[in-house]
Amino acid sequence: MTSEWAPDSRVVASGRPPRVPDAPLNTPIVPASSFHAEGPLEYARDGTPTVAALESLLGDLEGGTAVAFSSGMAAVNAALDAVPAGGVVVAPSRSYTGTAVRLRELDSVGRITLRTYAADDPTALAAACSGAALVWIETPINPTMEVTDIAAAVRAGHAAGAFVLVDNTFATPLRQLPLSLGADISLHSVTKFIGGHSDLLMGALITRDADLAEFLRTRRVLLGAAPGALEAYLAVRGARTLALRLDRSEGTAMRLAQSLTSHPAVERVLYPGLPDDPGHQIAARQSSGFGSMLSIIVRGGAEAADHVCLRVQLWTYATSLGGVESLIERRRRWPAEATTVPEGLLRLSVGIENPLDLWRDLDAALRGG
Repeated sequence: MTSEWAPDSRVVASGRPPRVPDAPLNTPIVPASSFHAEGPLEYARDGTPTVAALESLLGDLEGGTAVAFSSGMAAVNAALDAVPAGGVVVAPSRSYTGTAVRLRELDSVGRITLRTYAADDPTALAAACSGAALVWIETPINPTMEVTDIAAAVRAGHAAGAFVLVDNTFATPLRQLPLSLGADISLHSVTKFIGGHSDLLMGALITRDADLAEFLRTRRVLLGAAPGALEAYLAVRGARTLALRLDRSEGTAMRLAQSLTSHPAVERVLYPGLPDDPGHQIAARQSSGFGSMLSIIVRGGAEAADHVCLRVQLWTYATSLGGVESLIERRRRWPAEATTVPEGLLRLSVGIENPLDLWRDLDAALRGG
């Protein structure tokens, strides 16, 4: 793919079949488990043409080699397999629930040694890196939106001999490029913004290290984490409109964040796009936009926040994020969520609906209407 093209062009053009007469514009769904022998595939755990199209697209966007998995958590587990037995994993003290639970579980059985840091404290992160095998970064943090300085974390991790992984799900490849900032692996829940339509489960890891890419591909085979052809097709199809969806939802997220700062029912707005947000300057430096995820802390705690979720009509009360529809949920309703997340925190995934309608609906729900 021509490197001079902008990301919003490459997200449309990458991962296409060769331009030969009568070839399809899109790589078709190939629902095969076995392929004729002596070729590069032979069996679907190794890959399929449909999966290869998605990997080509993601690799081009992130600037590396992509390996797709059956879910985001499958990708998480493949990456953690690169840590030697008992090795130190440095991770944020709160992050995506699935990752956090898995790290604690592996630590409890001695598979890894978990060491945590505050995501917005670079000094604590650097101190935690001593003797580490893996530094895990998630920025912005889910759901509290702290921002980690990727380049600084990479320097600290590499100085300690660790490799560095960045969960780039919230930012997407169109807003943040961890590999360009020195990270070894970029992780995505493809389920979210890349797929964009709440209709698939997939994950992906991207790296510039050929040996590491081969290791991750082997883990996919041995963990039985191969993605399906239909899911890969849907992910590519969804990614084609990522630039349009993200531009729309990000603009709405900024408008909502600004309006919510003065709302009487809102104690605090967590969004790095706001100039007074603690992570604003770092986010502005390492990202080309602030994304369409934000959180608010509702006055009145869990009960008040739950009532908001039950009153909205255009917003959808559901988990997950990154789809065309706007989603809202109180994260502490999940028993495994970090206890440091406020009970009244609502995570908002802003979709592509009319911005004024989203505001009216949320405002009414917050006011008890």
